[in-house]
Amino acid sequence: MQSKPRTRQWVGICAAASLLLMMTSVHTGQALSRADVRLKTQALYALGKTLFFDPSLSASSKMACSSCHDPSHAFGPNNDLAVQLGGGDLHQAGLRAVPSLKYLQVVPPFTEHFFESEDEADESIDNGPTGGLTWDGRVDRGWEQARIPLLSDFEMGNKGEAEVAGRVLAAGYAKAITDIAGSKAVDDPAIVFRTSVKALEVFQQDYRTFYPYSSKYDAVLAGKAQLTPQEARGLDLFNAAEKGNCASCHVSQRGNDGTPPQFTDYGLIAIGVPRNRDIPANKDPAFYDLGLCGPLRTDFIGREDYCGLFRTPTLRNVALRKTFFHNGDVHSLRDAVRFYVERETHPERWYPRKPDGSVDKYDDLPEAAKANINTDPPFDRKAGDEPALSPAEIDDVVSFLGTLTDGYEPLE
Repeated sequence: MQSKPRTRQWVGICAAASLLLMMTSVHTGQALSRADVRLKTQALYALGKTLFFDPSLSASSKMACSSCHDPSHAFGPNNDLAVQLGGGDLHQAGLRAVPSLKYLQVVPPFTEHFFESEDEADESIDNGPTGGLTWDGRVDRGWEQARIPLLSDFEMGNKGEAEVAGRVLAAGYAKAITDIAGSKAVDDPAIVFRTSVKALEVFQQDYRTFYPYSSKYDAVLAGKAQLTPQEARGLDLFNAAEKGNCASCHVSQRGNDGTPPQFTDYGLIAIGVPRNRDIPANKDPAFYDLGLCGPLRTDFIGREDYCGLFRTPTLRNVALRKTFFHNGDVHSLRDAVRFYVERETHPERWYPRKPDGSVDKYDDLPEAAKANINTDPPFDRKAGDEPALSPAEIDDVVSFLGTLTDGYEPLE
């Protein structure tokens, strides 16, 4: 078995330390003992795991967290819908593709100005908006992220924290809540809600489930497997600045401290994915999902330099997905790779045409936001140029990406 990475150890220690600081006896106000914290952490984990799979927490009583975050699909969607349907009637469409919940344990808190560079160690470079959970980085902690679907009109559809608390108690979790938060906790909806979302966070800190580092590529790094010739070619193309240049954002090397590669730099970037006309909100030509500058994130509304930026997701388990990018417009991994190398060289393959016959590039952004589009390689080429990757090379990259799927068992 692969040895436990240092990242995994430190995350477990930090989670326990956080709970130790936050949890106090409801009756005495005194800090809990280490043994008590361990027991309560175990209780939070058990409650969170159960809540994650319980559809009775939704207004429809038919949607659980696991409905969109399926364990068999790396805690992402198990279908090819661009956006999922939720709400009280299960007919309300979301705005964005559902991301995976795996490998979120080391995502840094959101910052507008990120100066640390793990690989280059050059802190003079401002890498811009970085970090945070969700596509727009608007929350930093797992419990904050858990609030979003519970209270979203187009997800689980609850009207407020008190409604969620009522559903938790009605579903039979009163004893679990009191075991964790005290005998009077069930009398306070705020405590019931806070305990529930904290439990969901603790469940998602289980490394065995959410960040096992058990892919073939991890086995290769541990010296327990070898890439096939095609996979090895794909890795070279993935890393090469003059070819895929994927590793410039999806970091593929171990950190300097030996931690496994996360296949993301956590940055927020605008890549100009085509408008997805299957999303109901996009039927309004005046509507744009602009990521960092709204509409779901509200603290940067009006910041035109942030419009169109979305967080770079990890590519771990990407081969299990059936929809790609923040709006789910692309439905195959091969096409996702192809978009990167054809966006500029063959834009007519990706964008519609205007009435005058010209290609409407970056059609999911208002004109002012198009200035934010990333033009680093392979986006630095021009219409008519050869794409940075040939069809065969795209296949090689896709083959390599398949080695990032968890659950690989090396032959002994």
